[in-house]
Amino acid sequence: MRIALGVTGGVAAYKAAELVRRLQQEKLDVQVVMTRAAQEFVTPLTFAALTGQKVITDLFSAAGAAPANVESAIEHIAVAQRIDLLLVAPATADILGKFAHGIAEDFLSTLYLATKAPVVVAPAMNVNMWDHPATQENLKLLRARGVHVVDPDEGYLACGMTGAGRLAATETIAKKVCQVLGLRRDFAGQTVLVSAGPTCEDIDPVRFLTNRSSGKMGYALAEAAHRRGAHVVLVSGPSELQIPEGVDWIPVRATEQMHRTVLERAREANVAIMAAAVSDYRPASAQDTKIKRGEGRFMLELEPTPDILAELGREKGNRVLVGFAAETDRVAENARGKLSRKGADMIVANDVTQEGAGFDTDTNIVTLYLRDGREIPQPKMSKLDVANRILDQVLEIQKQSK
Repeated sequence: MRIALGVTGGVAAYKAAELVRRLQQEKLDVQVVMTRAAQEFVTPLTFAALTGQKVITDLFSAAGAAPANVESAIEHIAVAQRIDLLLVAPATADILGKFAHGIAEDFLSTLYLATKAPVVVAPAMNVNMWDHPATQENLKLLRARGVHVVDPDEGYLACGMTGAGRLAATETIAKKVCQVLGLRRDFAGQTVLVSAGPTCEDIDPVRFLTNRSSGKMGYALAEAAHRRGAHVVLVSGPSELQIPEGVDWIPVRATEQMHRTVLERAREANVAIMAAAVSDYRPASAQDTKIKRGEGRFMLELEPTPDILAELGREKGNRVLVGFAAETDRVAENARGKLSRKGADMIVANDVTQEGAGFDTDTNIVTLYLRDGREIPQPKMSKLDVANRILDQVLEIQKQSK
């Protein structure tokens, strides 16, 4: 999601840099807009480096820059139409007055009038300015129009006075943004254990058995759970995917490693989601040296690997346990059988022969199979959206078990 962050001229402007980083942790795309006064406290280059985007500082081209054209002259309209939220932090008494009375004399105040997106303001100013009837009347007007106000904290102010007016904590502002955008924190306080990717079973030093799993579904689950406030432990087989920011990532290779790690970390988990495509078999004995080509057939003896999902099911306790079933035929029958045998609360099954539902795709088409007999089919959607549907169902299971 895209937000515009308006930075106005106050000592607290430097805190906006920290706020950018915090918003990026929520996977928000941040476009910074600075007033002229803000640039007296922090440079546009700071925000450009943090966001990787142009920082907008003027309604029209600055002196010495390329001449204004149609594109630059209506840039505020383009920004207004593409953002999902406008945040102003810090918001000075001056900008609050402009917003309240419809004064559009710079890019930020013009953007405010042009956007239909929700608006969040985090005021910061001297305590007397905050308490002034004009400021409070402006805030009353803005609240009445639906603007979300993050009230300032009380404490020692830069001017040397003590009282209300200090910019609210970064975390408080970020939480308000997430709330307004509908980004949920409904897994806060919970630990979610996710397994992802394939496992590899060595035949000899240069060959191994594996499968086509990319890890995309498991990584999407880890990212979604983290966004929703969970402490996430991601146990991953070999994958080239970028590690989701903020998760506790544990790389493993063989099924035995994943088995050992998952059982150990499951002790702390409220939810365990086993999305990894674990090898069901491994060579009975791996060779220490490369196997040379011969003239006849080569027979490879295989033995079963540990059944991680079944072991978790036997030791489930109050933990919600979710398994996956990648099938090519009799999907419902196989998923129901797995649900019963493994002791899971839910099996997420898909037909990997369907277009858009197989390995290494960005989308998935799944059905959720529950212990109460329900089958909940999901349409084709991104794996992140599938992850959120799974997490929604996990919360429902937890609610029903109370």
